[in-house]
Amino acid sequence: MNCIFCDIAEEKVPAEIIYRDEHAVAFEDINPKAPVHVLVIPRKHISTVLDINENENQLVGHLFQVANVIARKKGIDEKGFRLVCNCNRDAGQTVFHIHLHLLGGRLMHWPPG
Repeated sequence: MNCIFCDIAEEKVPAEIIYRDEHAVAFEDINPKAPVHVLVIPRKHISTVLDINENENQLVGHLFQVANVIARKKGIDEKGFRLVCNCNRDAGQTVFHIHLHLLGGRLMHWPPG
C-alpha cells in the first residue's frame, strides 16, 4: 500500500510534526485553509470513516484528545476551532487515511463548503 500519511507517521516522508505518540501523529497541513491548520492522524492505517470498527473506538477518541491538546498549545481553544473529517471523494477526502483537520485562528463561517 502506498499511503503518504503512513509514510509521514513512519517518518519516511518529512512533515512539520507538532505531536506524536504511540497511537497518533499531528502535523501542519502543507496547504493551510486557516492560520492554524493541523492534521491529526492515527498511526494505524484506516482508509475512511466507514472503515472504523468498534475495536477502534478508543483510537478515534484519542485523536480528538490530541486535537484538544494541540488547540490549547496553539492558543485557539478559548475562541474556538473546527474539527473536520471528510469521508470519500465527494466530501473532499483526497488522502485515504482517516484524519482530522484542526482549523482555527480565524472566524469560521457556516455552512462550510
